[in-house]
Amino acid sequence: MKKYIITAALSLFSIVSLSAQSKKDATVSKLYQNYIAIKSALASDDADKTSKAATEFIKTASTIDYKMVSEGNLNILRKDASAISEARTVTAQRETFLNLSDNMIALTKQFKLSEKPVYVQYCPMADGSWLSDEKQIANPYYGKSMLSCGSVKSEIK
Repeated sequence: MKKYIITAALSLFSIVSLSAQSKKDATVSKLYQNYIAIKSALASDDADKTSKAATEFIKTASTIDYKMVSEGNLNILRKDASAISEARTVTAQRETFLNLSDNMIALTKQFKLSEKPVYVQYCPMADGSWLSDEKQIANPYYGKSMLSCGSVKSEIK
């Protein structure tokens, strides 16, 4: 069931107009930076910091023009970030982070989010991917207990 939901969400992102291909937008880049803050907070096992970073993500997502990213896609991102923001445990935040990451990876393939390479990393134990702005693994799904678990799957330039 989870795979079907993820597939449906990814399908929504792939429907974004072709005109969005390779566009660079400051607010979308800021959204990526907010995402990185969520990832880093999860990697450090900090539920409060994760919640605050997710709140910033929501604020940024609310400023993005629907002409850049469709309203449906932004709603999915905001829904995931809201669930992370409202969750009180790192475990619950990590469960939703799986969906947020899959949706952000799809968005990253359509927008140039950073001047530096963006790395898609993967943890086989969590069966989940995430984005990173560095090659070094800092696993958001297991934090300090398995911080270096994972590998770089690809690089988006």
